[in-house]
Amino acid sequence: MRSKGTALNSKAAGERAAEHRPLSASLEETVALLRKIFNNDGTLRVRIIENSQGAAVRCGLIYVDGMVDRNLIQNGIIKPLLAYKPAEEERRDPAGLMESIRMTVIDAADVMVSEELDGLIGAIVSGKAVLLVEGYAGGLIINVQGWNSRAIEEPNTERAVRGPREGFTESLLVNLTLIRRRVQDPDLKFEFTEIGTRSKTQTCICYMESLASPAILKELYERLEKVELDLILDTGYLAELIRDEPYSPFETVGNTERPDTLVSKIMEGRVAVLIEGTPFALTIPYIFVENFQASEDYNINYYFASFNRLLRVMGAFLSISIPAGYIALVTYAQEMVPTLLLLSIATARQSVPFPTIVEALLMLTIFEVLREAGARIPTSIGQAVSIVGALVLGQAAVDARIVSAPMVIVVGLTGITTLLNPRLTGPLIIARLLLLGTTTLLGVYGYFFGLLGLVIHLMSLRSFGVSYMLGVGSIRPQDIKDTAIRVPWWDMNLRPAVIGMRNRRRKPPKRPAKRS
Repeated sequence: MRSKGTALNSKAAGERAAEHRPLSASLEETVALLRKIFNNDGTLRVRIIENSQGAAVRCGLIYVDGMVDRNLIQNGIIKPLLAYKPAEEERRDPAGLMESIRMTVIDAADVMVSEELDGLIGAIVSGKAVLLVEGYAGGLIINVQGWNSRAIEEPNTERAVRGPREGFTESLLVNLTLIRRRVQDPDLKFEFTEIGTRSKTQTCICYMESLASPAILKELYERLEKVELDLILDTGYLAELIRDEPYSPFETVGNTERPDTLVSKIMEGRVAVLIEGTPFALTIPYIFVENFQASEDYNINYYFASFNRLLRVMGAFLSISIPAGYIALVTYAQEMVPTLLLLSIATARQSVPFPTIVEALLMLTIFEVLREAGARIPTSIGQAVSIVGALVLGQAAVDARIVSAPMVIVVGLTGITTLLNPRLTGPLIIARLLLLGTTTLLGVYGYFFGLLGLVIHLMSLRSFGVSYMLGVGSIRPQDIKDTAIRVPWWDMNLRPAVIGMRNRRRKPPKRPAKRS
């Protein structure tokens, strides 16, 4: 006796084989086959239509309820079919009848003929309607997609004080429209493909044909073809599968929710990947300095934008260095600390039962727990829990002599500087722990060895053939004009080297003349 699993596998194999069978000219047989494939699917709708000519013209309309626009179904398909009066020669020629219906009857913008069962099934599950005609071994695929989607609003992850307020939504076509509105140039290309053996997720590759590197495009297509997942729900799935260094904590594939940010990337020669069902778009290649850039930097005065970027760079360095530096100085190099400060720290550490490294790990863990709790609980109370929890727990820990007051200050500064770079939160946490480990083992030397190892790791990373540290450490003025600082627009006359090598000149506006 076969097990239940074996029976289910045999049934699934039979259904897959049925999908590749040739279509029948019989309307009843084709409808029965589709009903069998979509067995136990309560959303499948089948409507048999006979117009005023009686049984002479008999059609079957098949679609999935909830994924179509009912008004288009009623007014664009059913009503025209019921009023249609074909000529005598059309009724004797099913192919001519189908073509006449496609050309003169169906009131929809996108109608195509398919004679493959796989094509009809794919159209049905993607929210399109399939129209079958008695006597014709094929069907019409009619685009009547229509479902509710989230309105366009400012993304919470990339808010800006000055700049556009639009963000991507979960609708791929809406997202592509937001891009096209900003770049009305035929050089902008959208290429579609499907990823996911079962989900068949619609994926779009977006780039400027005269700017994007053919080598990067080729490498992207090759990596996407190797993706073998049955389900793709977010671009994060793809980013993890196509990135260069899968075991590095640093991301080599960028992401954004803002159309203006994405457009600025592709205008530099980068390639974007968008998929249906998520507001996050990928950008490749992705380099290290992009972690410190914000869309607002290009909309405000370049002096202030450069100052903000330098703050972010300094914040990233302090975030990984403050705890390790504190432990190195207090535990191993006390002679480097001013006497009064050292006495103050020693006084605060009296009656504290734990070593300095245990204090640091305990407080850093508590801070990360509060940060994660504030991000996961409802927005209305999340901020209050984070702030109040940190204040109450920190003060209680000091009063109970579990940790010292200087350690609370160190951890607080570490947390604040981490928040300056939300894109680097994960990598900074890992780098901070590694520096803590090397410092605990080797003291001040361990801190510098760990820092050197981190720099070597960053210098070895690549993103689709482009150095991850592009623009860092360069002595050429043109290479640092949009890195840790931002120069005026009239001086950014070249695109980034390597990324925009095909057409580096931006053709910017001329330098404004001084006014008397």
